[in-house]
Amino acid sequence: MLAKFIFVTGGVVSSLGKGITAASLGVLLKKRGLKVSILKMDPYINVDAGTMNPFQHGEVFVTDDGAETDLDLGHYERFIDESLNSRNNITTGQIYSSVISKERKGVYLGATVQVIPHITSEIQDRILKAASDQDVLIAEIGGTVGDIEGQPFLEAIRQISSRVGRENVLYCHVTLIPYLEAAREMKTKPTQHSVQEMRRIGIQPDVIVCRSHHDISDDMRDKIALFCSVPREAVIQSKDESTIYEVPLSLYKQKFDRLVMKYLSIQADGEPDLSDWERVVRGFSMPSSEVEIAMVGKYIDHKDAYLSVVEALTHAGIHHDTRVRIRAVEAEDIEEASAKEILSGVSGILVPGGFGSRGIEGKIEAARYARENGIPYLGLCLGMQMAVIEFARHVCDLSGANTTEVDPGTPNPVIHLMEEQKDLDKMGGTMRLGTYLCELVPGTLAQQAYGQERINERHRHRYEVNNQYRDRLEQAGMRVAGVNPDLDLVEILELKDHPWYVGVQFHPEFRSRPVRPHPLFMGFIRAVLDRNMGKAKEE
Repeated sequence: MLAKFIFVTGGVVSSLGKGITAASLGVLLKKRGLKVSILKMDPYINVDAGTMNPFQHGEVFVTDDGAETDLDLGHYERFIDESLNSRNNITTGQIYSSVISKERKGVYLGATVQVIPHITSEIQDRILKAASDQDVLIAEIGGTVGDIEGQPFLEAIRQISSRVGRENVLYCHVTLIPYLEAAREMKTKPTQHSVQEMRRIGIQPDVIVCRSHHDISDDMRDKIALFCSVPREAVIQSKDESTIYEVPLSLYKQKFDRLVMKYLSIQADGEPDLSDWERVVRGFSMPSSEVEIAMVGKYIDHKDAYLSVVEALTHAGIHHDTRVRIRAVEAEDIEEASAKEILSGVSGILVPGGFGSRGIEGKIEAARYARENGIPYLGLCLGMQMAVIEFARHVCDLSGANTTEVDPGTPNPVIHLMEEQKDLDKMGGTMRLGTYLCELVPGTLAQQAYGQERINERHRHRYEVNNQYRDRLEQAGMRVAGVNPDLDLVEILELKDHPWYVGVQFHPEFRSRPVRPHPLFMGFIRAVLDRNMGKAKEE
């Protein structure tokens, strides 16, 4: 059976929520029993997001097969609760690289290689590949209509309706309905112009999703429908919500999924069961308690740099009926002041992943403050490595303990470059990317949190715990709680005499879902609540 295709485009301004719209529609269609996948098409020329500055682009999301992708794939996975892969993210860089490679190999038989048909056909081929074995593929195009770099993608999705049949394609355009404070009214003209631009390139939107801060009136809905040539019921409102997890419920109330299914002639029995999403929204909106977690990093000023970590904390908080307040701490501030001054009063400390030497000493001091004061600590990737260095310095008395990033001259560092990296480092090297097996030690905090002894988690790093020091670390009280059996590499470390002090080499945040929080984040928040309860009893 040929898949149905839904293409989500955006107009007026960026960051309107195309990704959340696509993910929310994915939820509704999957809840109706359909096999749904989501594709992100990014017009930037980078081959992937792996080398992009988090300050500009937000976090890099890693899939099971090791693809470094746009953060929207994180939204997709969290919403539809499906693991995606490298096929679900396309960039201009990938497309041109592939086409040029084919040209060099003579695939085009000497033809003049052009944007049309060669680039657009390559894009379409990848869209069809992502749709294989699916009932519905939802494909989002990054940027806004009118961007020069996005034109090949828009042309490709225009052409694909002829390739797969117009009856199998739906175009959804997300626009802004701004509110002018001086005039005290909302304006539809930006939406009209955005739809006109879509028509100019040959695409007539079937559905218009209007992002707004205020409710859209019936008259305004009629006006948009008239000027944009869509049925009135195809004008959908996407109002600002208290949490993004409320968007699927809002779209369902407006019968967005029914509209899409009717248009694409999709049959499904009954209504979707959204009770789990309703519980998530209730848990977010009306928690019975609150905790404050310090997140110590170096991209704190960018709201999306640690997006998956923030969401994973939120998921665990919702499950424990608790609102998680995050105290964003710049690691360099700890270096300039003191950990006690900056971190005093927090209920837990989390150090996320990262690269580079800036802020390293501040993260090490954050780990030390958590260890010495019995504060629950969760170290992710670099956060684990900082905990190991801190412990080696101040407990094992290995004064030279350091990372090669901080001090390349340190002999036999506790955290060292991966063995296979050493010959490649001058060329930039590679990373341990994607899913790897970890065997958990029975009775450890990690094993109790997971409730099983073999797990698979996603990685993105170059440095590892130096096996030369494993015995000394364990003898001093830092036990190995998880090991990769194939590579004999440390995956999880934790302190023996501490309520919760866990560091992991991987990125568990990538596997957390609102309806299925990650076990380690659940354990972390549980430990925070237990500590707060104990302190309350003492007082």
